[in-house]
Amino acid sequence: MSETWRSMSAGALGRGIEAGKICPLDLTECFLDAIDSHEHRDRIYTTTMRLHALEIAAAARGRAKAGLRRGLLDGVPVSWKDLFDTAGVPTEAGSLLLKGRMPARDALVVERLTGAGMPPLGKTHMTELAFSGLGLNPVAQTPPMIHDADRVPGGSSSGAAASVAWGLAPLAIGSDTGGSVRVPAAWNDLVGLKTTSGRIPATGVVPLAEKFDTIGPLARTVEDAALAFALLDGSKAPDLRGASLDGTRLLVLESVAFDDIHAGPAEGFQHAAKALEAAGASVTHGKVAAVEEAMGLAGVLYTSECYGIWGETIELTPDVMFPPVRDRFRAGAQHKASDYVAAWRRLDRLRAEWLAATAGYDAVLIPSVASVPPRIDDLMGDLDLFASENLLALRNTRIGNLMGLCALTLPTGVNCAGLMLMGRPGDEARLLRLGAAAEAAIGAVSGA
Repeated sequence: MSETWRSMSAGALGRGIEAGKICPLDLTECFLDAIDSHEHRDRIYTTTMRLHALEIAAAARGRAKAGLRRGLLDGVPVSWKDLFDTAGVPTEAGSLLLKGRMPARDALVVERLTGAGMPPLGKTHMTELAFSGLGLNPVAQTPPMIHDADRVPGGSSSGAAASVAWGLAPLAIGSDTGGSVRVPAAWNDLVGLKTTSGRIPATGVVPLAEKFDTIGPLARTVEDAALAFALLDGSKAPDLRGASLDGTRLLVLESVAFDDIHAGPAEGFQHAAKALEAAGASVTHGKVAAVEEAMGLAGVLYTSECYGIWGETIELTPDVMFPPVRDRFRAGAQHKASDYVAAWRRLDRLRAEWLAATAGYDAVLIPSVASVPPRIDDLMGDLDLFASENLLALRNTRIGNLMGLCALTLPTGVNCAGLMLMGRPGDEARLLRLGAAAEAAIGAVSGA
């Protein structure tokens, strides 16, 4: 039975608990035992939280027996990216700069999910300080991609994706500053939700670039992402029942997102877009001029803020960092404060232009990632390749961050190829409902 549990969605596990068929304590022990015995355990988890998880699971078992469950995910375990503070458990954000950092209390979102009855399985590996989209971390661990353990899994929520994809967690929580939820979700055939910047509080979360940082789930299904989103957000779960694509208007964004696209992602996108159209969506193609200009602002906006937050800490012991990641941070020192302010003022105007240009559409579609995961050895042997592959991996996802949107990546039925739906700021409930309909349409065509 435990092998079956490991491949089930979080929602299905919750319904099993509700029906009295699954014991939360047995479920949590199943996942903890699977982690401990897994060949990639040390590449995926930095540490497990067995005693705390079992304590939360035992309480969930008691509530289930008494008919007092706190919600559908009460008793369903979750993994946490290692930048969410956990009281008495190291939170090092994948970096030797923070080695031994021991928070005194949980991050607010950890409190919310634990309070909802979700046992914390442990902390998952990530890119150093979350500043890479590949998931390569030679100073800590590089988690394995689900289809080939010798390839990077995407980052920076690399271990988060691996924990779900390898059946070592039913649900994972990560962060997304330029694509760090959606890239690993796409490369590991998962659902990933980037929430609107500022919507979910980041209290107790190690920052990268606070004006872009967001928190979101990596999951097997849109339903799981919606349930997790509601708990992270402290809101009611979006109602996905009866979701349909009939009458929806979708825009395929003709832009840089299709430049140099690899065969797999191109095939997956075309397959998914046709499935949506066959399910009743009106799919049109068009451009939004604001996108290309906004992409040109990314360098000054991201690196300036990242180095402004981490520069002093980095320069105390710079040699402990993987040089390409350190150099990305240091690029921020080259920009003037006036350039940074001017870039943000321009981006605010470009965001307004985007909203006006896309107002008539329910969502905008692009391939989640234009590339497929490169081999770890190739990246380690060629730092120029690391830089070019990292930029390509993050290019498409970054559009949503720059435009201030919520965004959802879905599996397409082609390995390592995701379909991204971008919605309006703060419109996660509507986006998730659309995503549920898209998921069903793609599954119907794929036979999933």
